[in-house]
Amino acid sequence: MFMKEDGTISQWEAGVVTHSAKETEAMAAAFAELLPPDHILTLEGDLGVGKTTFVRGLARGLGIHDEITSPSFALLHVYQGKRQLLHIDAYRLKQSSQFDDLMVWDIVQSPWNMVVEWPEKIADRLPAGHWKIKAAIIAEGSHRFTLTRL
Repeated sequence: MFMKEDGTISQWEAGVVTHSAKETEAMAAAFAELLPPDHILTLEGDLGVGKTTFVRGLARGLGIHDEITSPSFALLHVYQGKRQLLHIDAYRLKQSSQFDDLMVWDIVQSPWNMVVEWPEKIADRLPAGHWKIKAAIIAEGSHRFTLTRL
């Protein structure tokens, strides 16, 4: 089980394992303390791997108490807490240039964090230096989240 005091960058880079949605949310809330402000985090992984569950926990860690849902159809949800959280789901974008239509750089307010699901769809639109979490199912109900700092 993930323990808040164990949440170091090196442990995230080695991979953190959770065994339930509740654990995933708890560890993502703790991860919020490690994520620098004004920074992008991409989430990679197959459908159903827990990306939105991770974002829900991250939002709680950023002091956001709104209902957190997948922006699959809206493409972008914006929340306000200790930081502004922009949650983007690029899955339905046909071209990376469609990211520009979201006008995120016009609405972002520091301090902010942007979380992008399906980042491979807009890779050429993401600035260098963002962080990536790869999510994977490792057994029934268990997930591994591995951080890479690019």
